[in-house]
Parts: sequence; structure tokens; C-alpha cells
Amino acid sequence: MKVTTTLSCAATLSLVAGLSLPLSPAAAAPAATAPAAADDSIHISEVAYTLETDFIEIAADPGTDISGWTFGSVTRGGSVQAQENTITVPENTTVGDSGAVAVEVPITNSVKAGSAADGEYGSSAYVIDDEGELQDFQQIGGIVGGKGVTGTKNTFTPTPVIGQEAEPTGATAAGGQSIQLIGDAWKSAAPTPNALPDGDDGDGGDDGGEEPDPEGITPIADIQGTGDASPIQGKTVTTRGVVTAAYPDGGLNGYFIQTAGSGGADDETPGASDGVFVYSPDTVADVTIDDHVEVTGSVSERYGQTQITVSGTGLTAIDEPAEAVKPVEDAFPSDAAARESLEGMLLQPSESLTVADTYNTNTYGEVVLATGEGTLPQATDVERPGTPEAKALEAENLAREVVLDDGATVNYLKNDKDVPLPYLSTDAPVRVGASASFTSPVVLGFDHEKWRFQPTTRLTGDNAEAVQPTNFTDTRTDAPESVGGQVSLASFNVLNYFTTTGDQLNGCQYYDDREGNHITVRGGCDARGAANAESLKRQETKIVTAINKLDASVISLMEIENSAAFGKDRDSALKTLVERLNEAAGTQKWNFVPSPAEVPADEDVIRTALIYQTAEVAPQNASTILDDEGAFSNAREPLSQAFAPKDGAGEVEEDKTFVTISNHFKSKGSGSGPGNEDSGDGQGASNADRVKQATSLVDFAGQQQEAADSDLVYLLGDFNSYTQEDPMQVFYEAGYKDVAAEKTDKSTYLFGSRTGSLDHVLALDASGESDGNDDAGDTATAFDSITGADVWNINSVEALGLEYSRFNYNVSDLFAPDQFRASDHDPVVVGLFGDDDEGGDDAGADADDDANADAADDADGADNAEGGKNADGSANHNGGKNGGKNAGKNGGKNGGKNGNHWGNRDGDHPGGKNAGKNGNPWGNHTGS
Repeated sequence: MKVTTTLSCAATLSLVAGLSLPLSPAAAAPAATAPAAADDSIHISEVAYTLETDFIEIAADPGTDISGWTFGSVTRGGSVQAQENTITVPENTTVGDSGAVAVEVPITNSVKAGSAADGEYGSSAYVIDDEGELQDFQQIGGIVGGKGVTGTKNTFTPTPVIGQEAEPTGATAAGGQSIQLIGDAWKSAAPTPNALPDGDDGDGGDDGGEEPDPEGITPIADIQGTGDASPIQGKTVTTRGVVTAAYPDGGLNGYFIQTAGSGGADDETPGASDGVFVYSPDTVADVTIDDHVEVTGSVSERYGQTQITVSGTGLTAIDEPAEAVKPVEDAFPSDAAARESLEGMLLQPSESLTVADTYNTNTYGEVVLATGEGTLPQATDVERPGTPEAKALEAENLAREVVLDDGATVNYLKNDKDVPLPYLSTDAPVRVGASASFTSPVVLGFDHEKWRFQPTTRLTGDNAEAVQPTNFTDTRTDAPESVGGQVSLASFNVLNYFTTTGDQLNGCQYYDDREGNHITVRGGCDARGAANAESLKRQETKIVTAINKLDASVISLMEIENSAAFGKDRDSALKTLVERLNEAAGTQKWNFVPSPAEVPADEDVIRTALIYQTAEVAPQNASTILDDEGAFSNAREPLSQAFAPKDGAGEVEEDKTFVTISNHFKSKGSGSGPGNEDSGDGQGASNADRVKQATSLVDFAGQQQEAADSDLVYLLGDFNSYTQEDPMQVFYEAGYKDVAAEKTDKSTYLFGSRTGSLDHVLALDASGESDGNDDAGDTATAFDSITGADVWNINSVEALGLEYSRFNYNVSDLFAPDQFRASDHDPVVVGLFGDDDEGGDDAGADADDDANADAADDADGADNAEGGKNADGSANHNGGKNGGKNAGKNGGKNGGKNGNHWGNRDGDHPGGKNAGKNGNPWGNHTGS
């Protein structure tokens, strides 16, 4: 029968013109033979997927008619992704004199190698003859001899592929190369469409091609060369070295060797490395560190790292002693060429590096480090978006990054749940901003576009005392820094605190621990927090501990349940939280601001709220919610409440009345409408909506200022905007100052290895305004009334695995009933009213912008997942720290190839080690 899966137009098919190489004339000649039956001599001989033109090549006898044959590829899960991934060969197509014919067909880059790929997924190429018989089915990558991808039924998958298992080639192509069947092994080499590669005679066997000279030893430095790729890729070489690191388990399936006697202070091969990775699943168990070995294999580049692929017969132990390898003990260079000259070599960096990210630590055992001073600042937190300065800062960030790895490629939340996590524990924290000092050598590798420090053998939580190559400073504090003042204000994101748990509703879907127990709600219902009472208890313990230790007089809360969405009193969850706070405090310390009589008709399931200490402040007048559907249809509406401090005798000092407004703007993860697309300048999606919300909030704040008859106006919360982004400029132009940016060098958020502040306390600085009162300049402004400020880094800098929502995902129990990782945003706390403050009796600088600004979240709970903390450069908008946090363009770790850059907040980090190629750069972040 004929395979019926075809393209609508044969013109969309092209037999590859050899990437500028013409098809042999015989390929276009009329059919000379009958259609071929299934034949073992016909096989896929080359697959190209890293080029501008992808193709699948088969080897067959010259003149073989392949008219009506189907060439195609399956991707993740074994199904054909789209119609274009299957091609039917037009009539009168035959194999040319070369014995090979290549057919152009799009192939995705969704490939995996090593144990992580075993039967899981991976692009695979298939060929079906015109009688509907599957001639060959080869998987890119995987493990030779292991389990291959199984064809899965969908709209575009041809019937002969369904249920069939691809044969793993074990090979992946370096950039600009293809994988080719050379002899009896698949290898990465320069593409040769319509021509069999050297060593393939068309039957899959070795044609007796050139063998390496058994006495010819190629030095490792010659294999590495002085460029960023080996000059002898595709060649078979024999070389010698001392084993410096070995990884028999964990997925790397190989070992590093280094030229005997090399390393240390002397470099006898300037510009070229003396170390190289040997990929050899067949021999890795046969070597130990310090062995002197000779290996024979083919040279290739895998994800940018030079390697030699060695078969079971390619390893020879050398009896003669070898001079010991010495680690290079120096500062890790920032120059790319200097790093290339150390690839594969033993190092012991002499200077401390700074922890820049731990997001992937509990998933892949990676810790991102930064060279130089401080962490990696979010560009738009320091420079204005779109400026050359912002671009330069992000380029500097990329150059400073290096990953401290664990000598493995496993996913600890998926493949190795029962192996204790490396680096993480409850008693030895690894925190962003901490110093990392090397106590033993590591090997410098390169993988997935990142330089990597690999321990000399696989590191786990079990062997950390012997294997872990670093020490980290403990930067934790048990309370925020003193901010002084008579009273204090703070913002705190409570990470989807829902007392309505998933098990109380119908239709909820969950994130489950390694034993299948529900931990947090994943979707399917309106709840966003804990799955059940046990999980809620863990969440409450951390939040309550953090808030009581924060100990601010007034706290703005974000991401708390709007209980009205579940048919309860709107303040039900808020009331419960206050009860838990008072229980832990042992006294009726806290109260909450009740909802006003009038609330917006259409609200999100999360809201803003205000709580306060009854002994320190007293509410003045009723609370007010900004009801501006035009600005806040996709965000949480701001909540305003005026307070007055109490003196030592408990008397209310109304002349010091101040206005607080709690906010939570629209997240960066999605957007619709003009100006809300992600323009790529680092501000993410919905920037126009956040500007609109900021404008509305300024106007609203002016109204509250007038109603309270006080210039002491403070805007608090999660603005989903870094310090120099467009929405923040609205506030600066209206006379507000960013308190943390002016008075600290800390930041509140981290994502994608970049630090910056999404959370702000903005204080009105109305000293330059005139209302006709000659004494106006003597009145303390909101900003002048601040006695100090701190960002208490208890959340964003801590490892994700410590969250209540990650409980029991891995055998390592990282839960602790403390404040650390109670949320993902850090609280900002400021002190008000020093000894000389007389309060603000002068009413209201008239803000004229009808502002309603509460923060907005995605309709489906997508919180802003953006963020980083500018470790040392969080300056104010008009000159503060480090020249002002005048925002930057490519801020954040520009998603690019590293896929879903802002990642799914709950559950597994998507994609392989660096999450797919084209992910959403701002990702889904549940509940912001």
C-alpha cells in the first residue's frame, strides 16, 4: 500500500541539493528498478538537524527507486509534531551513483543523550517504503543498546511508526554538523548529503577505511587546539593522559584525562588545553582517578565541549608511571579564550566567587556562581531599559557566570528522587550573595552554553564531606537590620496563602511528592496554595515565623486568598492568618484592616491586605479600595488605610497620620493589547498595563493624601517592575522615592540568576512643592520621616527546595519551621519618625493622576517570575546606589536557548538541563 501521509504540495519537498552540493544526475533519472522491498541493506546513513537545512539520508544500491517513500521525524513522546515533519518523495526519484540520497525534512532539536534519554524522548528519524513497510527508525542521542523512543499515535504519525521503537544512535551533532553512520558507529561530523561518509560502504559495515597509526600519539593540546572547537573533529586519534575525574554513574558516562605533568603555574602549551573529556560508557567503570591511560576514539564537540568517544576496546592502561597532574591555582579568568585554554583541566580557583543562583540546585544539582564583585544584577534594575548601558551590563553578567555542578546530569525530582541532593541542607545553607571558596580541585567543563566546575567524582548529599569542593559563607540573619523610628512599615508577599485548600474543592490538580502525596494545587480549581491541612500547616509555620520576626508596625500583604471567591467573608483567610500570628506571639499583638463596605465587582482570587500591631498604631478612617476596572482588570486592586502612631503611653498622635497603600501590579508573564507584548527590552509583557496602573495609583494616592490631610504617603508592595523600568518612572516623576534603592544596597527578588527589586516602598517627597504656605518647607515629608530601611533577605536568596511546596520531593528533607524561604520575595522594612519629626500637618500634595495601582497577576495565577536581586547595585532612580538603579534593556537572564526562562513556579523545571529552546522568557509563576 501507499503511505497516505503527504504534504499538500510536492514543491514543499526538496531532495537536498547538498547544502550547495548538487544531487548526482542519477538521483533525478527515471526509475531503473522496481520499488524496493524491505531490505536490511537499506538504512538511514546520516541525519542533520543543527543546520539551516535539515535532512535524512539513506544508503541504498544505486538506482533504487524510492518514489512514494516517506521520510520524517518524531519528537518528544514519539509523535510527529506537525505535517511538515513528514515528507513523501515524489515520483521518479532514485538513488544516485553515490549510493546515498538525502531528503530535506524539518527535524527538531529535542534530543537527549546519556541515561536521562533512556526511552524518555528524543527526535528520531524514520523511513517508510512505498509499500508501507518501516525500513529504518533511528533515534538521535540516547544510549546505544538502550531503550529507544516508541512511535506514538497522533494526527501526523504514519501508521508503520506507531508502536515501533527507534534504535538509539548514542550520537548528537555538534553545531553545524550532522550525525553519520561511520563504520558501525554513529558519530558527529561535517555533513555529507548524497554521499556516504568515509568508512560506510552502504551496508553499515566498515570498508577498511584509514586506521590510526597505533604508534602515533596525538597530544591532548593538539586535539583541543587554540580555538573554541577542536581542529580535528571527526578524526580518530590515540592520546594519553592521567585520569583526573571519573563519572561511572549520574549520566556523564565518562572521565577527564590530562597530559601527565601539566597544570600548575607552568603552561607548556599556551592557548591550548591539556585536558579533555572521554565519553565512554563502556570503559568508565574500568578507570580510577590518577590512572595513566591511553585511549583511541573519535573527536567531536558536544554542546560546545571537546570530547573523545571511546569504545570498549579503545582503552589501554599504561604501566609506566606518569608525572602527576597539578591543578591550576589562579583566579578563574573572565576572558573566553583564557577559559578555552583550561577546558577539561584540573583547577582550584584561588579567589572566592559569589553565589548567583540556586534555582536549579534541588533539580539538577547546579549552583550558579559569579566571578568578580557581588551577584549578577538585573539590567533593568540598574539601567534604563533599551540603553547601551543595560546591554553592556547584561553582557558583563553573561561573562561572569560559571556553574558549580555535581558531576551528573540527573533530575533529582524525577530520575533520582531517592538520592540525597548535593549542596543543599537545612544546617549549611547555600544562599545567593554568599561567598564560595574552593577547598579542593574541580575540572572545568562546558555544557549547554555554560562553563561548569565539575567535582572530580559525582557529588551527592551522602558523600558531601569527602567530595564537595566548596565552602559557602552563612549570610543568614535572625531578624532584619534595625531601621529605627517610632513605628515601621513593611511589605510581605505570602506566596499564595490560601486557607481554602485543594481538598476542599472539586477538580483540583496537584503537584505531588515522591510518594504521590498532594502538596500544592497545580490547577483545575480556584485554590492556588496548599493541597491539604498538613501542607497548609507547613506553609503557615514559615509565614508566621517570618512576619513575627519582621515585627513591623504595619505590613502590606500580597498573594493572600480573597475568601469571597469561595463564598466566604472576604477577610476569612486574612483573619485566620492574624489568629495564627497571635497564637505564635502569645498575645493579641496583631489585627487586620477590614475590607471596606464597597469592593470591586470583579476581583482576582488573590488580593492585597494590611495588618498592624495594635500597640503601635491605630487606623484612621475606613479603608478604601481603588476600583478602576480600566487599569486593574488584570491586577489586584490597591488597598489604602491611614494610620497614626501611638506614643509610649498608648496615646494616638494624629498629627503624625500617614497613608499606606498596598499594591500588587500585573505580572510580566503574559499580556495582550497595544504595548503589552514583550518587546525584548527586559521589561517583559504587560509593561503598558503596569504603566497605566502606576498612573492610576498616583492619582488614587493623591486622593487618599487629601482625605487624610497628610503628605506622609507610602506605597508598598509587589509592583512587578524593576527599579528603573517604565512604571517606576511614573512614581519618580510624581515625587516619590524608592526607599530601599535610596537607603540600602539590597534587592528583593531573584530569577534566572539575576537579582533586582520587584518589591518597593515608595515615599512621597513633597518638599519641593508649594501650596502657598510659607512654612511648607519646614514640614517633614514622607521620605524625610524615614529613619532607616532594610531588605531582609530571607526568601529570594534561599534555595527553592526549602519552600513548603517542595516538601518530600527528594529523600533529603529540607523543611524547617523557620522563616527561610517562607516566600519567593523578600520583605522591605522602613522605620518612621525620629526624635525630631513633628509629623505632617500639611495636607496633600495634589497628585493629579487618578491612580489605581494594585498589582496584577495573570488570570491563571501567573505571578511575576522575573526578578533578580541586584546584589550590589540597587541605586535610586535619581542617583542612588551605584549610580541609580536606572534600568536596563536585556535585564534578566535573556531566555534565548535556555527556554522557559521564567519557568513554572511549582513543579519540575521544564525541559532538560536548560529547558527547551524557545520557552516563554517570563514563564508562569503561580499566583502573582
